[in-house]
Amino acid sequence: MSVYESVANLVAEYALAYDERDWDALIECFTPDASLTLRVAGGDRVGPFRGHAEIMRLMRGSAAAQDDRRRHVCTNLMVSPTGSGMAAARSYLTLLSVRDRRLTVLSTGTYTDEVALTEGTWRLRTRHLELDLPADDRLPG
Repeated sequence: MSVYESVANLVAEYALAYDERDWDALIECFTPDASLTLRVAGGDRVGPFRGHAEIMRLMRGSAAAQDDRRRHVCTNLMVSPTGSGMAAARSYLTLLSVRDRRLTVLSTGTYTDEVALTEGTWRLRTRHLELDLPADDRLPG
């Protein structure tokens, strides 16, 4: 599998794992020393959340506060190898919500990632999310 295909699978795995609340699969998307930051609608940068424990505390807490069904749709993926076992990736996010039989676009945004090949698997080393609109008071997107 090419670097592009592997990173595309990683981006999709992250989105599916979060949406399905598959916490074991989600944490496998990150290197042990990973960091995650986010910014909503040009506001202050939040984070970094460092390492598996902090990232999972954020993800689980955010999911627990959501009373809708979320779908993270990632598109326009661009991947650039940056060195041996490293790559930069950028993609769009469209964040959808289903509640009371209604579909709503909550926000759009971008993911900017640094990915690393660790033990034969591509994983997120850094992830930054820029949301264009506040999806609501519960993070992340």
